[in-house]
Amino acid sequence: MGRTARYAVILVVALAAAAAISACGTQNISVPQTDPAHASDLAAAQLFHQRCGGCHTLSYAATNGSGENPRTYESINGPNFNVRCERPALRVLYAIINGGFSGGYMPQNIVVGQQAQEIANFVARFAGRQAPTQPGVTPCVQKPLALITTAPGS
Repeated sequence: MGRTARYAVILVVALAAAAAISACGTQNISVPQTDPAHASDLAAAQLFHQRCGGCHTLSYAATNGSGENPRTYESINGPNFNVRCERPALRVLYAIINGGFSGGYMPQNIVVGQQAQEIANFVARFAGRQAPTQPGVTPCVQKPLALITTAPGS
């Protein structure tokens, strides 16, 4: 094999490896088309991905910010919303406005106004869907959503 052929083979292998590596870990926002509020939930999922995804996991928003093991993850990792139920939506809005429930690391008002309400509704709709079923515990999808339809205090 000549020098040019070897360079061509090395280049092809390097490009294939780069393509394979860049595809690892990619995930897309996946709000179901059957969602009655698909347009607003899709916009909220994109905002959640941008503003909340560094600390929280929620597969519908394509985020993986939570630590896998509570004993070893960093203190700034937020709850995994794939398995943690967050209902009603007003509870989520409270956390957005006040920086979570403990006041530790989540910034207050990371999203405000209508966008905060849309994210709160989105999280309430989709959080907890992968939680394991436990005897005596009501599944998240059976708990009331109590979605936010107007600005608090309006």
